[in-house]
Amino acid sequence: MRTVDEHRRIVAARITPRPAENVPTPDALGLVLAEDVVAPLSLPNFDNSAMDGYAVHVGDIAGASDATPVRLPVAEDIPAGRTDIPTLAPGTAHRIMTGAPLPMGATTVVPVEATDGAVDTVTIREGKKEGQHIRRAGEDVTAGTTVLRAGQLLTPAALGLAAALGLGELPVIPRLRVLVLSTGTELVAPGIPLQPGQIYESNAVMLAAAVRDAGAEAAVAPMTTDDVDAFRETLRQHTAAGADLVITTGGVSAGAYEVVKDALSGTVEFVKVAMQPGMPQGSGVLDDGTPIVTLPGNPVSALVSFEVFVRPALRVAMGLTDTERPRRTAMLTEDLTSPRGKRQFRRGVFDPVTDTVSGYGPPASHHLRWLASANCLLELDEDVAEVAAGSRVQVWDLR
Repeated sequence: MRTVDEHRRIVAARITPRPAENVPTPDALGLVLAEDVVAPLSLPNFDNSAMDGYAVHVGDIAGASDATPVRLPVAEDIPAGRTDIPTLAPGTAHRIMTGAPLPMGATTVVPVEATDGAVDTVTIREGKKEGQHIRRAGEDVTAGTTVLRAGQLLTPAALGLAAALGLGELPVIPRLRVLVLSTGTELVAPGIPLQPGQIYESNAVMLAAAVRDAGAEAAVAPMTTDDVDAFRETLRQHTAAGADLVITTGGVSAGAYEVVKDALSGTVEFVKVAMQPGMPQGSGVLDDGTPIVTLPGNPVSALVSFEVFVRPALRVAMGLTDTERPRRTAMLTEDLTSPRGKRQFRRGVFDPVTDTVSGYGPPASHHLRWLASANCLLELDEDVAEVAAGSRVQVWDLR
């Protein structure tokens, strides 16, 4: 059987980045920059007031106090957004708002709280130093400076900076487009009454959510029966719309009616991986060049396989950081057994307060309820058959 690490390398090699593209700045949240961003202008790009108040010559208010206030005629009113910049004459004041352009000749701003707030002749009760409450052009960003680096994750603050610089688009590594296709004649859509032997489809919903949680885009094709021709036609129609990766679930085991295996033998390499759950796996490239990863049909096997093989490769291909789930060791609270020769991934509950972890629910791959409430996976190596309580074990933190 193939080892887990070998299969991880093979799947990762199939999942490759899309070419960089420009996207509207508001749509770039959570994407990774493909190129450095150089400021096309300075921030602020003009001297402006940091306070609501009065722009004055500092010498005109020397010695101003409550006991000896200074009175100056208000010659101009400068709201934020005024585009013509007036000149301040000595012995006068301009009423000015926060963010408004500083008038030519002004050397300080007196906050409105230090005045009587008048609009004709203002009474100023405090002296100020030169340059107080003035935002100088370029004191935040100088034009020509590299302000965002290639490989940087675009956060709300980064998008705010780009917008402040007037950048309507940003060059990014795009999200991968992943098509999820679930197979099985027994599958029924929600809302349809179940017949004997039928189950509601859940894998495509679960895996599409996992794809989005990994940072990629997900599209879900209609579930298919165990009919080879119907499966091939569904796959053809939906990959024609454009996909960077196809993920199928089900139809890859060793029995009869394994539709994915029957339809894609020769295109996909179907293997057994030394792991539990999730032994039957496959990967390859479709005739149109689209990479495909085939996962087992049991829900726990499908999601654990996605976590182990697909999620990290997706995030690497999109330039994202934290490509792996956080790993830590924790003290096991119970004795556990594991099949020797296979790497086991068990559902668990990790308690960060006590630094302990417990197995959670049965290990079988159809017990989805327990995975839904687990907050970690316990990873037990291939050469381990028994682990005693009190041992330190590897934990994948799913929180």
